[in-house]
Amino acid sequence: MEIEEIAPHLWWWTAAHPDWGPPDFEGGQGWEREVSCYALVADETLVLFDPLVPLDDEERFWQALDGDVEHHGPPAILLTIYWHARSAREILDRYDGATLWAHEPAAAAVGERVRVTHTFRDGNLLPGEVEAVGMHHRDEAAFWLARHRALVLGDSVLGYDGRAALCPASWLGEGETVAELESSVRRALERQPERLLLTHGGPRPRAELEL
Repeated sequence: MEIEEIAPHLWWWTAAHPDWGPPDFEGGQGWEREVSCYALVADETLVLFDPLVPLDDEERFWQALDGDVEHHGPPAILLTIYWHARSAREILDRYDGATLWAHEPAAAAVGERVRVTHTFRDGNLLPGEVEAVGMHHRDEAAFWLARHRALVLGDSVLGYDGRAALCPASWLGEGETVAELESSVRRALERQPERLLLTHGGPRPRAELEL
């Protein structure tokens, strides 16, 4: 496990997803086994985005997070999409006072995977001075980190070698369209991020996104 501080008080780590299989990445599209997670300390709050405990380095991960919680208090977990509950349940169970924030339209789906303590809507200001941005794809939410000019994105945008692109059309739910997906991404980009923090693809410059 490697945790990289990509900006002051903003960290990135990756972990192998236990449910991944080769069919999840075929023909140069889809998601790869290593997924990305982020941690932010702002406004005296520790925030975790789509966290996943690395199973091959679990003890060291918990030691590091225990230290962060000791200094900054129990974490607030923000989920981009219900698929990304990942290790949220273990973190909630480990730390008294930890919270789990879900986009209100997706709260029921999130609740099937992990206990939801708070919900939010598009435009709400969340722990760590993070702004919630409602997306089109499966009631996803993006998160705008104004101090870092960075935008956290879940499944709507995926990163590949040297580029980022919209998720495959096959990922869209019933009644969803590629045009609406692109429109919601462009709306999120109106905040003029300098960096995209992709949960599938890691941090990368905004310029790599192909629309």
